[in-house]
Amino acid sequence: MKKIFTAAFASIILLAGIGTMAIAKTSAKANSKNGSKIKVVATIFPAYDWAKEVIGKNDADLTMLLSNGADLHSYQPSVQDIVKISESDVFIYVGGESDGWVKDALKNVRNKNIQVVNMMEVMGDRAKAEEVKEGMEAEHEHEHEHDHDAEHHDAHDHDHDDDEEEEELDEHVWLSLRNAQLLTSAISVALQKADAKNATSYKANCLAYNKQLAALDAQYESAVKAASKKTLVFADRFPFRYLTDDYGLDYFAAFVGCSAETEASFKTVMFLANKSDQLGINNLLVIENSDQKIAKTVNKNSKNKNRGILVMDSMQATDAKAVKGGATYLKSMQANLEVLKQALK
Repeated sequence: MKKIFTAAFASIILLAGIGTMAIAKTSAKANSKNGSKIKVVATIFPAYDWAKEVIGKNDADLTMLLSNGADLHSYQPSVQDIVKISESDVFIYVGGESDGWVKDALKNVRNKNIQVVNMMEVMGDRAKAEEVKEGMEAEHEHEHEHDHDAEHHDAHDHDHDDDEEEEELDEHVWLSLRNAQLLTSAISVALQKADAKNATSYKANCLAYNKQLAALDAQYESAVKAASKKTLVFADRFPFRYLTDDYGLDYFAAFVGCSAETEASFKTVMFLANKSDQLGINNLLVIENSDQKIAKTVNKNSKNKNRGILVMDSMQATDAKAVKGGATYLKSMQANLEVLKQALK
């Protein structure tokens, strides 16, 4: 899903730059009082939690930007967010289509020694193209542009064709325990560079945490191997491709993971209903905060009208309240494993 960056965002960047300059002296005084505590900023919850595990008992000021439950795909930073990034020692972000704003934000950083972890860059060739599977609802984000600007219809059509030819990478890299180990290691390296005196501690914490991630990965592998079914049906967006690919699972879904669509066509509903009947699916899946309307409609149009509806957590809207309540990446992935076991029965 492409984001259009307007003059409004440029104004935010400008204001952030002015704000950073204005508070520079104040921040310097504050840092001297707290012993130059290392500042770490992460955009999303998984990266925040990985950083927290690697930091451990070391003194650090750790911030999660999307702390109010905003979805990664619709998030736009505030002036305060840009200032936090500008003053950070380590900045961690996803680096996909939804983070198009970061490039401009990093042009104005006050800390020229900032360590930046772009998760998509860390993934390298492991990053996967967003996959449009059989039965998925097509994106319609460009249609209104054509309707409202008929005079430039041909030009828009040309742009539309160009967009379709571009390969969009799946941003949801954190939904793989194997990716999580790779990304946690990259965060550890960044912390070691930013805070060399605690490098040994960061290395040890990363190693210990990655062992926990690997242990849970092994549980997933065993569960999938023991499961009677190997296909999932998501009556919703599907951000779990990295997870399903890790364990050789197939899937069908209403929309791709980054889709802005919320209403499925009759064709898509019937495809999922028929496919669920054909495969003997006993439980449909949705992601957190779903209204479950599509799943309920799929069931109404299926032979099996009593099919269960289960929720998997994509951690795209985990907020500060959840973190304060004890939410962690490992807990969410453990809960997802239990849901997966049910879905594969």
